[in-house]
Amino acid sequence: MATIEDFNKLDIRTGKIIEIKDFPEARKPSYKLKIDFGPVIGIKRSSAQLTHLYRKEDLLNKTILAVVNFPPRQIGPSVSEVLTLGVPNKSGDTVIIMPEQVVPLGVKLY
Repeated sequence: MATIEDFNKLDIRTGKIIEIKDFPEARKPSYKLKIDFGPVIGIKRSSAQLTHLYRKEDLLNKTILAVVNFPPRQIGPSVSEVLTLGVPNKSGDTVIIMPEQVVPLGVKLY
């Protein structure tokens, strides 16, 4: 069973998607993202399998949640620096987690 201390090891922050590109080299259809986490963490790269539910223009400037303290991970020819969070819908497509109200960039989930 996980403890609150285990949860606190995860650094989950809000960030704004500032750039989106197609990622044709990925095994599954994906986007390459640049996400701004504010002045303390800065801009980080990620990739996410969001192409089934979202157009690029729908995601641009949206605030999302991501784990920012995992080590970078090589995904094909790209490096993902953060884990963008989502959950599967009933079809298995990724629904990205977005706050429903405006929140500052870089704040920690608690």
